[in-house]
Amino acid sequence: MSSLRQKWISDPAFKLFKKVLPPLSSTEKEAMEAGSVWWDGELFSGKPNWSTLHNYPKPQLTAEEQAFMDNKVETLLSMLDDHKIVVEDRDLPKEVWDFMRKERFFSLIISKKFGGLEFSSLANSTIVTKIATRSLSAAVSVMVPNSLGPGELLSHYGTQEQKDYWLPRLADGTDIPCFALTGPEAGSDAGAIPDQGIVCTQEFEGKETLGIRLTWNKRYITLAPVATVLGLAFKLKDPEGLIGDKADLGITCALIPADHEGVEIGERHDPLGLAFMNGPTRGKDVFIPMEWIIGGQEYAGKGWRMLVECLSAGRGISLPALGTAVGHLTARTTGAYAYVRRQFGMSIGKFEGVAEAMGRIGGLGYLLEASRTLTTTSLDMGEKPGIVTAIAKYHMTEMARTLLNDCMDIHSGRAIQVGPMNYLGHHYAGIPVAITVEGANILTRNLMIFGQGATRCHPYVLKEMEAAANPDAKEGAKEFDAVLFKHIQHALGNKLGALGSALTGSHFVGKPSGPLGRYYQHLTRLSRALAFSADTAMLTLGGELKRKEVISARLGDGLSYLYLASAVLKKFKDDGSLKQDLPYVEYALQHCMHQGAKSLEEAYRNFPSKVAGLGLKAVVFPLGNHFTAPDDKVTLEVAQLMMVPGEQRDRLTNLCYFENTTEDSVGLMELAFEAMYGIKDLEKKLFKAIKEKKISKALPLYEKLDAALEQGIFTEQEVDRIKQADELRYQAIQVDHFSHDFSQTLTNGPQSPASSKKVDDAA
Repeated sequence: MSSLRQKWISDPAFKLFKKVLPPLSSTEKEAMEAGSVWWDGELFSGKPNWSTLHNYPKPQLTAEEQAFMDNKVETLLSMLDDHKIVVEDRDLPKEVWDFMRKERFFSLIISKKFGGLEFSSLANSTIVTKIATRSLSAAVSVMVPNSLGPGELLSHYGTQEQKDYWLPRLADGTDIPCFALTGPEAGSDAGAIPDQGIVCTQEFEGKETLGIRLTWNKRYITLAPVATVLGLAFKLKDPEGLIGDKADLGITCALIPADHEGVEIGERHDPLGLAFMNGPTRGKDVFIPMEWIIGGQEYAGKGWRMLVECLSAGRGISLPALGTAVGHLTARTTGAYAYVRRQFGMSIGKFEGVAEAMGRIGGLGYLLEASRTLTTTSLDMGEKPGIVTAIAKYHMTEMARTLLNDCMDIHSGRAIQVGPMNYLGHHYAGIPVAITVEGANILTRNLMIFGQGATRCHPYVLKEMEAAANPDAKEGAKEFDAVLFKHIQHALGNKLGALGSALTGSHFVGKPSGPLGRYYQHLTRLSRALAFSADTAMLTLGGELKRKEVISARLGDGLSYLYLASAVLKKFKDDGSLKQDLPYVEYALQHCMHQGAKSLEEAYRNFPSKVAGLGLKAVVFPLGNHFTAPDDKVTLEVAQLMMVPGEQRDRLTNLCYFENTTEDSVGLMELAFEAMYGIKDLEKKLFKAIKEKKISKALPLYEKLDAALEQGIFTEQEVDRIKQADELRYQAIQVDHFSHDFSQTLTNGPQSPASSKKVDDAA
């Protein structure tokens, strides 16, 4: 029976599969094989086991990591004046560089045995996030040595001799590293690197030495202007066969002292006016000995695999941390500003149009923090999930862009005048940095997430591809036969599951207990829909799929929003399922389901095969797509919660740094917010007196207060409280101004608004 099945079904399918199989380049093949599949595999299966998600470790800093946050990080943040760094000095102060070296901010990932801190991915991410709320320039300076670069590459692949020499020097700040990958001709397409090394022999330090003659031209290299050691990626060739019989060895990584003869380094780019060190590096016919290859001669040509595995960590830690910092900063400051700023006699946060944007800031801010901690959990479990980290990098930086746009809109003129009081301007200027590095977002979305995920995360396709690639055709056909019918069963199960769930409103789908049960059911339904859609896309498009980038991107969005929603479920459970957080949680989940379903529906509508597209829609949305954007009720609830000081607001924005003084821009807004919130009952009394005609509405505020005092409506202490709060409010809504030549900052200090201000009549 088995032989007949193989002859009449499997073998013809095998031939068809090999014909439609998308051709893989060597770099794509290595990217497929690198890293690991994690929760993304569960989502791609169509049957996510939610117990598996909730059994992942709860993200928590160790006592040592928390102590570092409470002491070293807080001290560093108190030293940072971002306006001075960016506008005046265009560099971090010397004392900041010295402090970061001394306290080992550049060695968060280096092992303790080499003098590093050996912190978790969660700690690395948390440190960068908090620094980024204060200064992007400082955050980038910290994150780069702890991301893709010499420290990580040496830790994983370096020879013992290289580790013993370099890692202690990197750990204590003796050496500052940079890593040069991108050049004018090669950005995200690392396989197109034109920088070249030729294996040769040459005299070096007085003796004939086997080595490499290197020529390179790199740009966009962070820390290059101040680096003392250069990590370099290049293509290695061995035309004379000095180290083997292969002429083109492939991408290789080497470590070169910056003061080595022929190395050009030190010039700067200007990254949108921010002050972090970024610049080019060049070299022509620079000779290095073979042992400067990271990992030694044995790792010649293995650089691409090294980079792919390490890039996933950078994508999962550094750039999502910058996105999350925006979430913490915008949620905290916008809630305060929207309460303090008045228009037409009431807080602007009470206008539904403003509240809609505020709800988005609060809901997506919660989503950002949830995604950050779930992604670092995967890395701390020892995984190298390339798809998960690509999702985090793309969607979290894009969400940050959305939040900054909303935040700028609400703050309006308060946000566009750059100066010491502006806590948003440099973040707004800097968001394209996160969008474009470690794989531009367009590439990440259109090629990586689904392009690699469809194969990497699918339970059977990679095995089928391996069978098709087997040089023994007979053995390959046998392997293919063993997998094919499992694949067919898998596809039919997901098709029926998706259709059945759609027709019954997901009511019969299993769910965990708790207030979010319906969300678990709907997400399982969407997981089945995604799995069936992926099979249909690969069957009907075959090798064309990777060229249909827009379709691939939309299917990738379907996977991405399932992952982001999973992060929300995990965070809510880890936080103790707090009822007061439900508006944030429901906003984030409704957003993810709406966007995920919308992406699938758009993919079906634009499917190259109209028959296949209509068939998918008939199975997944037979009654129409009813996954809507977050409703107004939950949106307005989130906005209202953002304007209430207290434990919940502090907890959900805990990584936003500020000093509790009027000299600090965020601190001033916080003091004004708390003071104004503290007099809300007094404002109601004043409003009532005006309504009852006891006090004239036309009087300026201070005259109203005098009248209220005379009539016994307020005590002197109450009047003083209102005046002090209003003066703080007035100071907080000011913007910076300067002398005509910008040589002096004339920022408004404490002042009384009494002479010009009419009362805010509504409470």
